[in-house]
Parts: sequence; structure tokens; C-alpha cells
Amino acid sequence: MLLEKGMIQLRGFRNVSKDGKTVGFQVPIRSHYYRAVWLPQLRPATVAVDGEKFEGAQITWTIGGKIYAQADFDKYGDVIWPLWEPATLTVSKPGGLKMGSHEVEVTYTYSTSYIPPRADERPLTEKKKMVLVA
Repeated sequence: MLLEKGMIQLRGFRNVSKDGKTVGFQVPIRSHYYRAVWLPQLRPATVAVDGEKFEGAQITWTIGGKIYAQADFDKYGDVIWPLWEPATLTVSKPGGLKMGSHEVEVTYTYSTSYIPPRADERPLTEKKKMVLVA
């Protein structure tokens, strides 16, 4: 898959269903770090849609086809987020999002492998107008 330049990827923005009910939505993102990131380097993301903020246990990450809770990143020292692969943030929101235009904001950060953890963390934030279609 060819990645878009921005952090938030347009392809893959959609509602998700389970057992016939819409339970949330997904926002794919790409890493802007120049190398791959190990899961313990990631810090929890926040997602805001039209001013409504989601964080913590409301968000899971899908990397390499596997789902990870944000609180469990430290348990997966052998999992890496490659540069060429988007991560999918799945946000729990009963009923999902309405079809149409939304302002989506994603913020996350990571530590680098060569600077002590938390000393170099600067949040990466991007806002993007996105359209949800059926």
C-alpha cells in the first residue's frame, strides 16, 4: 500500500461493526519517525472527531494484523511498527460516526531508541477533514 504524506491516512477511515452493530470507527495513521518503532516506544494516542475526544482504553492499535491495547504496549518488546505499514487506530464509540464530513485530530508520541525515554517525547498532532462514506 502506498502511504499518503500526512500522518492521518484517508484510506481506511470507516465505521466498524461487531455482531451486526456499529461499535466504533477506524483511523489509519503512518509513522513520521525515520525508522521503525517498537511498541514499548509508543505512548497512548488520542483521537478527536468534531471536538469529541477519545483516549486510553477507548483506542486500540492494529499493527501487522494484530490488535494491541494502549495500556499493554510495554508487554510487547518484540513487536515493531514498520515504516511502510499504517497502524489502524480503532476507537470504541457505540453507533460509530455519522456519514459525511468530519474534522479528525490524532495525537501520539514515541521515545527514540538513542535518547532516554520520556526525555525526547514531543507529541505529533495532525488535523484533517475526512469524509465517511458507506
